[in-house]
Amino acid sequence: MFAHADTLGIFQFESSGMRVFLKELKPSVFENIVAANALYRPGPMGQIPTFIKNRQNPDNVSYLHPKLEHILDVTYGCMVYQEQVMQIVRDIGGFTMGRSDLLRRAMGKKKMKIMQEERQNFIYGKKSENGEPDIIGALKNGVDEKTANEIYDLMLEFANYAFPKAHSVAYAALAYETAWLKLYYPVEFMAALISSIMGSSNTVSLYIRECKRLGIDILPPDVNESRDKFTVVNGKIRFGLAAVKNVGTNVIQEIIRARETKGKFKSFADFCHKVDTSVLNKRQIESLIKCGAFDFLKANRSQLIAIYERTIDSIVNQKKKNIEGQFSLFDNSLGNTELDLSTDDQLPSMPEFNEKSILMMEKEMVGVYLSGHPLSQYETELERLTTANCSEIAELTENSRQSSMLGDGSRVIIGGIIIKKQNKITKNNNMMAFITLEDLYGTIEVIIFPKIYDSYQELLYEDNIILAEGTLNIAEEDTPKLLCNKITAIVNKEIHSSDVIDNQGKRLYIKVRNKEHYKNIKKDIIDLLQRSRGSSNVIIYNEKDKASMLLPETNNANLND
Repeated sequence: MFAHADTLGIFQFESSGMRVFLKELKPSVFENIVAANALYRPGPMGQIPTFIKNRQNPDNVSYLHPKLEHILDVTYGCMVYQEQVMQIVRDIGGFTMGRSDLLRRAMGKKKMKIMQEERQNFIYGKKSENGEPDIIGALKNGVDEKTANEIYDLMLEFANYAFPKAHSVAYAALAYETAWLKLYYPVEFMAALISSIMGSSNTVSLYIRECKRLGIDILPPDVNESRDKFTVVNGKIRFGLAAVKNVGTNVIQEIIRARETKGKFKSFADFCHKVDTSVLNKRQIESLIKCGAFDFLKANRSQLIAIYERTIDSIVNQKKKNIEGQFSLFDNSLGNTELDLSTDDQLPSMPEFNEKSILMMEKEMVGVYLSGHPLSQYETELERLTTANCSEIAELTENSRQSSMLGDGSRVIIGGIIIKKQNKITKNNNMMAFITLEDLYGTIEVIIFPKIYDSYQELLYEDNIILAEGTLNIAEEDTPKLLCNKITAIVNKEIHSSDVIDNQGKRLYIKVRNKEHYKNIKKDIIDLLQRSRGSSNVIIYNEKDKASMLLPETNNANLND
């Protein structure tokens, strides 16, 4: 699983950048994922290429001195852990355990005075007050002065961002355990995973897509079946009621209590009669109807929306009369005032809401689409025409290493549906817009400045499905945004604009082995493209990273047979 980067949902190993790293690393032993966890951090990321290269060619690993081999062999000659620094100063310099830890702290806090004093002790040793050797030193341990200085310099450079191995091992062990659960109990694992992040609709959407990839069906909320969290039912995952907007813990507990003590609900009226209406209000019932929690009744949601208020009022009034001792004409001879409500719904004859309205209701109530997705029919086109998705972009604030060729200022094409639009007038009295674009993985804010707005304003309306091309704007303390410079409408699964592809729908893909390969041949590629300018976009495909990069328009090519 780790070697194939099948780690979405796995503790510490699920980001897109980490998954790219795993594909390059292809870990085969536990020690590999321990090192991966320590390396994939802002400081030590610079060592990742060397680490991968040395792992792939272990015979080429070299050490500054043979005495380092038994310390650095598990990390292919790279310093990865704080414990390695401490072991080097003990084994080569003759430091005690306590002194090696003091040096580690001094290095981490860049206390130059202490580090220079300890350099002398590390190389030349130190005698105690009675003249006995207190620290042996590297020279007496058989390491020459030049090499000892080089080793110390390497430790200084590394210690600024070193990670504790004890910490990384604990993380990797937990990651391995969660990966084991995902492999052998995928349905239970994904149910628990989604339950743990119910408040984040983007992440829920991402994990639901992972369930789809794993062949796991997601069942909608159901007042007869759902509990508070996501649960496993016959190899499928049932949506939890706690994920439904406006439905709180007290309501869920009352629904579960009612169906367990009085039997499952046979009709909408039966539900309203069995559940304590002092706990459950009309707004909550409307939310349950909209998300499909009553679909088991085979009634249209439009019908239930039409009758739910009248039904609730009728049952509340009936209960009041019973409490007051007023008997209905329908009482039986035993004085039982409880009506048979199993088929008491008296539904009006009316058509169901259209598919778009139902999907919007579901998105409003649970944060994700349940019975479908507005972009489902465009999935293949979006996969082919975009260079990034919202999930990949959202992770860029967390990861400084842009393994997927994405970063601040990157030119990307994303596609999706406009779910929100806000116009704004600039100081120069020009119109601009902020739109929220949603794809199959999440949402992103797209900023459209006046010049671009004027060119594409006819495409800027809610529910329109578009391609947006522009540059990423990534600030440390803010979510990534797209500064848009082109917009293309997607109609009937075809692109009707020469801005993105030429009239024949062609794009030029150039496959390179890896980043280094592209770097070596980049000048030749650009020179060739400049001699054959045209309207077709050129995509560089990195075979090793399985990532794509769109070249600037100035490199668009004229394609022919």
